[in-house]
Parts: sequence; C-alpha cells; structure tokens
Amino acid sequence: MKIGVCDTTFARVNMGAVAIDELKRHAAGLSIVRRTVPGVKDLPVACKKLIEEEGCEIVMALGMPGAVDKDKMCAHEASQGLIRAQLMTNTHIIEVFVHEDEAKDNNELAWLAEQRTREHALNAIRLVMYPNELIKMAGTGQRQGFEDAGPARN
Repeated sequence: MKIGVCDTTFARVNMGAVAIDELKRHAAGLSIVRRTVPGVKDLPVACKKLIEEEGCEIVMALGMPGAVDKDKMCAHEASQGLIRAQLMTNTHIIEVFVHEDEAKDNNELAWLAEQRTREHALNAIRLVMYPNELIKMAGTGQRQGFEDAGPARN
C-alpha cells in the first residue's frame, strides 16, 4: 500500500515527520511518498498529484493555519479544495489541520499537532487496510487531538 503525506512549511511543527513516524510504527511494508508545499492552499493540488501521479491509495494533508481571520479563510478555501480533489480522484484525503488558536501556548500547540497527526495517521491506515475497525468505532465521539467526546448515549 502507498500512502501520501503532504505538509507545509507554514506549519510550526514538522507534522509530516510525525505522520511518517506513526505510519511506519503501525503498518509494516508501507510505501510513503512525502511532498512539502508552502501553505495550506497549496495542499489540494499536491494531494491530487500524489494520487494521480504517484499512485497513493490515501493521502494525509497536514497544515497549521494561523489565528487571524485571513488565515481562517485560507484554511476554509484549502478544505474546499481538498474535498474537490477527493471527489475528482475518488480517493480519501485526510485533512489534518491544527489552527494556532486551538492551543493556549506553544507547548500545547506542539502537543496538539503531534497528537492529532498521530491519531489521523491511524485513521488513514484504518480507512484503507482495516475499515471494519472504523465501523466498530461509529458513534463513539472520537476526537483527534484532545480528549474524545464519547457517545451521546451509553
């Protein structure tokens, strides 16, 4: 299986390295193709190229939008592009964005970026290799990064 990892230079954490570390720990023999782009709006085309030109079966799109309104708008535009790339290629692109204003300080921001990236790397593996694991998790209030919300009803 081939997984694409696409990250940005704008991020303040090397999320691509974290993703690759987690993927290697949980899927032996996995082929990983990494690309790095300047910012989140560059992710959609890079992810599409990983799918169409590199033959990736799934791609992780990793980014860290800033806290100001313009950055939030750019993140929304990037998300729309990633959705469009998924629909154009019929392939999952796991969006892993960590917004700078989600954390109270740099230590928490770094922790959140690493935790969310690692949890989504496992989701990528599950999507293509073990989809029944996700079925078992349906309705359990999973959250990537911070604590899971849990089910609304027990």
